Amino acid sequence: MNQAAPTPHEDARRVRAGFIYGLAAYGLWGVMPIYFKWLQAVPAIDIVAHRIVWSLIALAVLVTVVKAWQQVADAVRDRRILAILLLTALLIAANWLLYVYAINSGHILAGSLGYYLNPLANILLGRFILKERLSRLQWAAVAIAAGGIAVLAAGALGTLWISLGLCFSFATYGLLRKIVAVDSLAGLTIETILLAPIALTWLALGGADGRSFFGTNDSETMLLMATGIISTIPLLCFTAAARRLAYSTVGMLQFIAPTLQFLLAVAVYGEPFTTAHAIAFGCIWTALFLYVTSLLHSLRAKRSAPSCEQAKA
Repeated sequence: MNQAAPTPHEDARRVRAGFIYGLAAYGLWGVMPIYFKWLQAVPAIDIVAHRIVWSLIALAVLVTVVKAWQQVADAVRDRRILAILLLTALLIAANWLLYVYAINSGHILAGSLGYYLNPLANILLGRFILKERLSRLQWAAVAIAAGGIAVLAAGALGTLWISLGLCFSFATYGLLRKIVAVDSLAGLTIETILLAPIALTWLALGGADGRSFFGTNDSETMLLMATGIISTIPLLCFTAAARRLAYSTVGMLQFIAPTLQFLLAVAVYGEPFTTAHAIAFGCIWTALFLYVTSLLHSLRAKRSAPSCEQAKA
């Protein structure tokens, strides 16, 4: 028997729930620098190692609850999928390491810029790797963003590598995850399993400064152990949002996280905001406005296409 189509009220409730999940996901990612600032005394590489170990435990519980171990096993048996996931695991680990380093070295602003640039990097990778065609608005967005990067290179070169490293490591990660045929939860679980032996060995050897496997005190230990849950909760919220909202809507919500990070960097942690930063961020925000505009134009074109076909019929 066919299921009844959802009523407008059910659709509205679904979209409303999607917005709540999306706001929760990007909101948590946006304020995550506060959490890692509490662990500022711990080397960034040790924090990432703990994040991997405790995330694996959280993911194992989650995969068991949703009964997804068969999907994990199927993906592991495919050598091509496993090889790509090994590469994505290394990319996301590098991204995490650079992100935590940026926070704990006082460069949250550089991290914020990196994640603002991410959608524009996706456009470039789509053009040159996937051979996707770009609209004039998208080319204009890329050109303006490049101008902002050039200004930043002239005025704040010391942190530009952080922004570009975060941007392209995550964009490349996203591209590879797009082309590999594996469920998001199964893929993340396999990536974490692949990284876990390295993380466990690193921590067992004393980490970066020879400290014990756990923190130097109870509160630090608890914070390190909680990195697994802290990493998993926004991911679950994001997955729930993606299932309920249009992809274009999720694409626009992604700017919440770097905006919150930007505000934290300038208003809370007092990071220097120079003229070069002001010009660069102005260029990036203009580029993102063009990006969102092109996204909306594309969405309207897709919606109007069926109407045109029906009119012809």
